[in-house]
Amino acid sequence: MSITNTSATIIQPLPAASSNWLRDLVGIAIILAAAIVGYFLFPNNLALLTRMIAIMLFVLSLDLVTGYCGVATLGHAALFGAGAYAAGIAAAHFGVTEPITMIAIGAVGGAVAGLVSGVVILRGHGLAQLVLSIAIIHLFHEAANKASNYTGGSDGLAGITPDPILGLFEFDLWGRTAYVFGIVLLIVIFVLLRILVRSPFGLLCRGIRQDPVRVSAMGASVKRTLIKMYVISGVVAGIGGAFNAVSTQVVGLDSLSFTNSAEALVMLVLGGVGTLFGALIGTIVFIGVEDFVSAANPFHWLTIVGALLIAVVLFAPKGLYGTAAALVERYRKGGK
Repeated sequence: MSITNTSATIIQPLPAASSNWLRDLVGIAIILAAAIVGYFLFPNNLALLTRMIAIMLFVLSLDLVTGYCGVATLGHAALFGAGAYAAGIAAAHFGVTEPITMIAIGAVGGAVAGLVSGVVILRGHGLAQLVLSIAIIHLFHEAANKASNYTGGSDGLAGITPDPILGLFEFDLWGRTAYVFGIVLLIVIFVLLRILVRSPFGLLCRGIRQDPVRVSAMGASVKRTLIKMYVISGVVAGIGGAFNAVSTQVVGLDSLSFTNSAEALVMLVLGGVGTLFGALIGTIVFIGVEDFVSAANPFHWLTIVGALLIAVVLFAPKGLYGTAAALVERYRKGGK
């Protein structure tokens, strides 16, 4: 029996609705509609929406290794920051200011960071993985801080001035070009990831998450498969980091912070682990609530956000999207 068939067999318990392309098309249409609504409703706050897109790409990359492979990590910001610094250094020190090229450089930087992180983190299991991932993010952070001649250290890397996209669309002060560019990137990456998680490789990763011993006994290389997914995750995170560098025209050490990693994990849990749509929803809800509550109550906003997260974990353990999808599925079965 082939690995493809066996991996598909292992994941049979997963909901069959996840392979419904019609639902995906509806979801993508909703993403596009929400992007258009956001553009017209918040024309003076496009910088926040653009940052949200960069973080969405970051959380999507985390979902690949945590949600689909079951790898515990609190150091995923190393991949995001590597992409941001790769694109920023290429622009500030080597004159590579074409936006799409910068995104490609960020993807390569994220892939390299993903390979290094994956090789190290996958040597451990459970709590050991968490400890190794924390060590990775601190090492990347310290390396960026020490290499101040290239990274700017604690002052950040400035002097990033991207050219017009395709030589036609200049980056304006209102952030409209960056926002539209980000939406296009997000939709393209999202579609590619939906194809990836349904491919034989994606099915194999799900099988590893559920029963790595069984997959290994069938002849598949568990570690090699996970490292491949880590590299792919690094590409996506690197693109998010590079886009953040292009849109903000600055890269700081906060992109490599432990806090960045922890918040991404919170967003993923909030939306729903192992569901790409959940990664998007969790990011929107977390950043939206954080921005609104911090403006309304600057002294106690962390308490309010914390209470919201506790409520979601207690009453929607599958995350907002996961719980909603389960309720819809239960309603459909009850109606038959």
